[in-house]
Amino acid sequence: MTELTPIEAFCAPHLARVEERRRKVKAKKVLPLDQIVEGDCIAAMAKMPDKSVDLIFADPPYNLQLGGDLLRPEGSKVDACDDEWDRFESFAQYDDFTRDWLAEARRILKDDGSIWVIGSYHNIFRVGATLQDMGYWILNDVVWRKTNPMPNFRGTRFTNAHETLIWCSKGEKHKYRFNYRQMKALNDDLQMRSDWTIPICSGGERLKDEGGDKVHPTQKPEALLYRILLACTKPGDVVLDPFFGTGTTGAVAKRLQRRWIGIEREDDYIEAAKKRIESEMPLDESAMTTMAEKRSAPRVAFGSLVESGLVPPGTVLTDAKRRWQAKVGLDGSLVSGDHQGSIHQVGKNLQGAPSCNGWTFWQYEDEGELKPIDVLRQRYLAAHKGA
Repeated sequence: MTELTPIEAFCAPHLARVEERRRKVKAKKVLPLDQIVEGDCIAAMAKMPDKSVDLIFADPPYNLQLGGDLLRPEGSKVDACDDEWDRFESFAQYDDFTRDWLAEARRILKDDGSIWVIGSYHNIFRVGATLQDMGYWILNDVVWRKTNPMPNFRGTRFTNAHETLIWCSKGEKHKYRFNYRQMKALNDDLQMRSDWTIPICSGGERLKDEGGDKVHPTQKPEALLYRILLACTKPGDVVLDPFFGTGTTGAVAKRLQRRWIGIEREDDYIEAAKKRIESEMPLDESAMTTMAEKRSAPRVAFGSLVESGLVPPGTVLTDAKRRWQAKVGLDGSLVSGDHQGSIHQVGKNLQGAPSCNGWTFWQYEDEGELKPIDVLRQRYLAAHKGA
């Protein structure tokens, strides 16, 4: 009898549960593309074919275990995450749940696919250890630094201003997709770092119910999913979100012409997600162009304006004299004839100049008037003051 490796021994009971679920699923396994599957994520994934998904983005329950209501200094209640779906009886129960859904995720993930898991300090370290125990290979841990975090109202700790994302391949020797040049273009031709400064979901993007309350307590910003999908997928790839919530992953995937699958058990979230995704329009083919393969503080990458929607992909920019036009790509790169690159590169090449400040060279049209895109940069900075 062959002796099991430590990883095989650790995974054996959870893989056995996976096999048992698979035996119970008699129907032919199919991919519910561009659909929301209602129900438990583990059971739903058990009905999907092996190695059928290119990317998994998972925002599992944080297991916050809040003790009573959280109040602001003036006495009003904070709309925090205290829903039933986020509660577990013990750490052991949460760990079993994590191992079970990660075992199914590993089975349906393609060998060259990857998985992103996001969490807070309440759960991300437990999830990270389980990922490693189950044979996933950690590629990066990414810190999402929130420009506008919720304050610590009790004044007993530091303001919790970040969440952590763990990006993994299926194993140490497994290939995976990483669109390095697109990430570099999105960051003004600088290598993308593992600390991302993105505001939390707010304003018009934050879904509210009829009473004006948040539909979901931990709705993720579209800019975050935009960056992940642009980094690790291509048009037509299948993206799965097993904890779909209000459908941020599906909305961004549809916009970027990726196929998507969402799994969610809460009716209110499903209804909100359906309406949201139905109203989303895929980008025009001409806007899907991406890169083929210092500055005064605070620095803002042009890609941040694209992610935030201030300069949507497909926008046509021009110089002040309307001699040249350039179209904005998904990753913040510009295309003008045979020229492709950052706002600075393309402006420099078109003029045959040694350098170019793309922020002042490129203009956008606002009610018939041309304005430099630096106006939008200042608007972005004003909206995220204090970042």
